[in-house]
Amino acid sequence: MLTAERDADPTMRAVVDWRALPAAQQPEWPDEGHLQRVTKELAELPPLVFAAESRDLTGALARVAEGRAFLLQAGDCAESFTSFSAESVRRRLQVILQMAVVLTYSSGVPTVKIGRIAGQFAKPRSSGFETVDGVTLPSFRGHIVNDDAFTETARRPDPQRLLQAYHQSASTLNLLRSLTRGGFSDLNQVHSWTQDFVTATPQGQQYRALADEIGRALRFMTACGVDTASLPTLHRTDFFTSHEALLLPYEEALTRADPMSGDLYATSAHMIWIGERTRQLEGAHVAYFASVANPIGCKVGPTATADEVLELCERLNPDRIPGRLTLISRMGAAGIEDGLRPLLAAVRDAEHPVVWACDPMHGHTFTSDSGHKTRRVDDILDEIAGFFRAHEAEGTWAGGVHVELTSDDVTECLGGSHEILDSDLDARYETVCDPRLNGRQSLDLAFRVAEALRARSAA
Repeated sequence: MLTAERDADPTMRAVVDWRALPAAQQPEWPDEGHLQRVTKELAELPPLVFAAESRDLTGALARVAEGRAFLLQAGDCAESFTSFSAESVRRRLQVILQMAVVLTYSSGVPTVKIGRIAGQFAKPRSSGFETVDGVTLPSFRGHIVNDDAFTETARRPDPQRLLQAYHQSASTLNLLRSLTRGGFSDLNQVHSWTQDFVTATPQGQQYRALADEIGRALRFMTACGVDTASLPTLHRTDFFTSHEALLLPYEEALTRADPMSGDLYATSAHMIWIGERTRQLEGAHVAYFASVANPIGCKVGPTATADEVLELCERLNPDRIPGRLTLISRMGAAGIEDGLRPLLAAVRDAEHPVVWACDPMHGHTFTSDSGHKTRRVDDILDEIAGFFRAHEAEGTWAGGVHVELTSDDVTECLGGSHEILDSDLDARYETVCDPRLNGRQSLDLAFRVAEALRARSAA
């Protein structure tokens, strides 16, 4: 938590208001003094991101809210301490860049790229405890809190993990900045972004054809006298980070006052979001998010009413700043149209300038016959299709998708054009929490979303 000196700073008082409110999904730390010592150390470390970068993202998301761009927010369900490497970061960026190229080239609108990366460690749980073979232990809440091994020692919340999450996030951000500002994100490299196991698939062949078209377009521009080497947008890209800001002591310790504007910013990521389980109007998370100037998101599930969503808009974006607030629907394929349309109409009529994005993942998690948590790709694609139909019916802009994925050849979600069966899940089921789309499935999703965007533009 903040030290007494920071509590005395008038610019920081707003951020501590959450302490007096109920905070859902917080671990039971066994040693409060240890937590305070760690958060004090975090408060003295450099910010992970800077206020100007977050303001740039707000501007980019404002264009999404106006229907002039599309949001791709994607990445791991939960980042891992044990599988972290430079290569894993590079591969995750690869698949997101691939998807963004498909969306931009096929739809004709810019794609704002935000990763669930460099901070996506904490996970909400439906129960605080888990029972296996008659033994009950605290639930795994992400590597920032405890370990996934089912032992008493592993499941004990450890504040020291907050520091490990900070340092891994810093390393990840350094690499992402290098890759996106260097030659890796150059449009001339579009062919090299394909993972080996995707290359020979229908999705890989479709992507290769698109990459060939981009190459011909770049050569045509050069032949016409355009100096493509001098156009930075062809050789570098803007890439932002985000995570669910679940652990409020961690977020508060990394909150800084911007010396230029005096506004408070969460410096743990460019964008943070509130989950479906923590969006209580009188809860600590809404209060904390209202105090920072970052672009923020809020998940909206099937129980959300129009009045609740309007009140969230008023509390989280009272000044109605375009790009400040992204509402992320997670309704399930069966309920997306009927559940979302009243919310779209209410927010539209109240003239709140929000970005609407679709999380098609969390409404479809179930346990298969083999005992694995999984999702069906067809359900995911059906929810996205329903999201677009709901927006078309209400005359609003279907602004983005929010998906959990990996570039690796995992077998975690059922179906897809290279069909994964229940019997295949054991082969490469590697997630530490929820099932993710693999590289093939992610690319397939990108092409399907691009088709929906093209159809909407042609209407």
